Amino acid sequence: MARVEVVVPNFKQRLSGVTSTIIQLVPLQKKMIGVATLGPGLPDELPRIAWWQVPALLGRPKGAPFRVWHARRNVEMLGGLILRHVFRAPLKLVFTSASQRVHTGWTRFLIARMDRVIATSRKTSAYLRVPNTVIMHGIDTGRFRPPRDRAEAARELGLDPERLYAGCFGRVRRQKGTDLFVDAMIALLPHHPQWSALVAGRATSGHAAFEEELKSRVAQAGLADRILFVGEHRDIDRWYRALSLYIAPQRWEGFGLTPLEAMASGAPVVATDVGAFSELIVPGETGSIVPANDLGAMQAAVEPYLADPAFTAKQGEAGRRHVEANFRLSDEAGRLVEIYRRLAEGREAKGLDAC
Repeated sequence: MARVEVVVPNFKQRLSGVTSTIIQLVPLQKKMIGVATLGPGLPDELPRIAWWQVPALLGRPKGAPFRVWHARRNVEMLGGLILRHVFRAPLKLVFTSASQRVHTGWTRFLIARMDRVIATSRKTSAYLRVPNTVIMHGIDTGRFRPPRDRAEAARELGLDPERLYAGCFGRVRRQKGTDLFVDAMIALLPHHPQWSALVAGRATSGHAAFEEELKSRVAQAGLADRILFVGEHRDIDRWYRALSLYIAPQRWEGFGLTPLEAMASGAPVVATDVGAFSELIVPGETGSIVPANDLGAMQAAVEPYLADPAFTAKQGEAGRRHVEANFRLSDEAGRLVEIYRRLAEGREAKGLDAC
């Protein structure tokens, strides 16, 4: 415990975007600093402390006056505050916000008591009423990478290697705009016989009827062999490598990593203006941004990519360079570790942006 300099709590059993962030960042951060997770729902291979070890947090870590507690949820902020102010644990508290809405009074109360606040996008930063640092999410550019041969990548998945594929990945539900993607493909694919479309993701029980209705629309349009619902896959990076174009049609999103994953895989992205999408994509270079819930605008933005595969490939190459330069997961991990070190050593005044 003396070597644990940073505690990353995860006080939620069910997998979420926050949990996924922790799962991706901690393995990189443990190579840079003594970090451990606390809580359920995390893989066994992550460094962790058990609940019975929590009293050890009342002591200082080896070589530093403070230990850092990095919260990403209200309950985790509260846990850090209780440890510090009730049990006098020598903690510095960090909170990361991905929210793009006005915070409740309770959340603002908690945030105001953090030593450092991080926003995952400029949009998120604008909703915070305290000084904050924008550190955008990154992705593993080794896992998400362009294929050596896109046709072979399609063949390995049982797809037709002679076709080009546009994709939409994620939970199948109205919020994610899956219906907008399907309707755009129904309208466009008959004019572009070289292209097909992939919907990858799971429809939970509450959205099963929504998915069935979409499949019915596709069948009625006579496109069941070209608009494919392929389900949920853990090796989603392989499916990105089969794509020539990615479409992110969400009606609402917190941050949204799929455009980064697609661009890193060499596919340009047409995305709605939600979440951080407008901060991830360079319009005219790596993709396009369209208004949310506007099917006509989406179709108009997608059509040039289907009409000109060379243009599509060129933007895909630019997207890969853009992600490598600006959104590597290792860079995100490193910036956070720099903040941890300054806080743990007592070298940083509250709220100052030192990165």
